[in-house]
Amino acid sequence: MMLDMVKERRGIETIVSFRGSLFTETAGEAQAYLDEVLAAGARRLLLDFEQLDFMSSAGLRILLGTAKALAGAGGELRICSLDRTVREVFKMSGFDTLLSVYESRSAALRDWA
Repeated sequence: MMLDMVKERRGIETIVSFRGSLFTETAGEAQAYLDEVLAAGARRLLLDFEQLDFMSSAGLRILLGTAKALAGAGGELRICSLDRTVREVFKMSGFDTLLSVYESRSAALRDWA
């Protein structure tokens, strides 16, 4: 298993949990999955990375595109539960300031309630 994604609804929020690695070889699969989620009408999208153990620049590009698509539709992307390795990628790329990153799922969902 290189990348597994599971979608769940919580009221008007959509949560997608990632498990595995998000890099060049899995980026197309992740992009297609997130495109489907957006096409289905998700406007409040939380990506839970608690079980994501690696992300490359290909993954960061997908996140940026998803955030822009949501913003253009009046929605918002939030990300939570980064492990140490993924958090380093976010810090080195500046994505920790570009995107809304939360320590936990409950913190990310708190003011959406």
